Amino acid sequence: MRKFFIVFLMLTLGQMFAQELNCNLVVNAKLTGNENDQIFKNLERQLTEFINNSSWTNKSFNPQERINCNMVVTVNEQDNDMFLATLQIQASRPVFNSTYNTPIYNFNDKNFSFRYIEFQNLVFNPNQYESNLVSVLAFHIYMILGIDADTFSPNGGDPYFKQAQTILNYSQQEGFKGWKREDGNQSRFALIDALLSNSYKEFREVMYAYHRDGLDQMYQDQKMAKTTIADEIQKLKNMHNRRPNSFLMRMFFDTKADEIESIFSDGPKIKITELVSTLTRIAPMHASKWRNITF
Repeated sequence: MRKFFIVFLMLTLGQMFAQELNCNLVVNAKLTGNENDQIFKNLERQLTEFINNSSWTNKSFNPQERINCNMVVTVNEQDNDMFLATLQIQASRPVFNSTYNTPIYNFNDKNFSFRYIEFQNLVFNPNQYESNLVSVLAFHIYMILGIDADTFSPNGGDPYFKQAQTILNYSQQEGFKGWKREDGNQSRFALIDALLSNSYKEFREVMYAYHRDGLDQMYQDQKMAKTTIADEIQKLKNMHNRRPNSFLMRMFFDTKADEIESIFSDGPKIKITELVSTLTRIAPMHASKWRNITF
């Protein structure tokens, strides 16, 4: 009986503290000319285990609730323990009552330089700098958690975005790029600064309603859901008027353009003339997709 209780307790605790992410991470080292070196394979394995086996929140996640994401580390140069790389991150979340996963985060971090010694311990401390490798990964993990939470409740991502901001603040000390205002308008600094700014409040408002009142209601009433999504996209005009061609706007449409094209090219018909006009105005980089919305 005692053994049964111990096994039950272990299984229960395993469920209670289940990790939050289901991340597929790839290290691409072709540009170094040494892609088959064992160090890159070990780096890939260590980063995958670090992300998937760490607990990033105090909430319980069942296995089927883990957030799916993909990360590609492209190593451009290696000099001993110094790596110059980029990091492409994509994340998605399931749509209610369907088998469809909707993309929620698409970011190309071009300033992913780090030091790595094979088999070094990777430890995340929420209030203290450990390494740029850990800081960059943790920052984007909290961005994923925050945006995912925002799609389920209004401003639900606040605690995760604040943790990302904390990581940014203590990671500025080592001089790696991406953490400071002067590092450009597509940096980690620019991203979290915009997300927490009232000047871009529509981004988070739209992320919630687009998903909860739009996509998650598709199973019940497709026409109503499509109308809601169209109305939410229209709200982005206010953000565009205040901050034309903003980083957050580009990130939103880099993530959602294919999905929007698909949504409004099939299913029940709704009025799309004004929607297409708005899309062409606020996201002209995807004009070829908007021209395909003729349904």
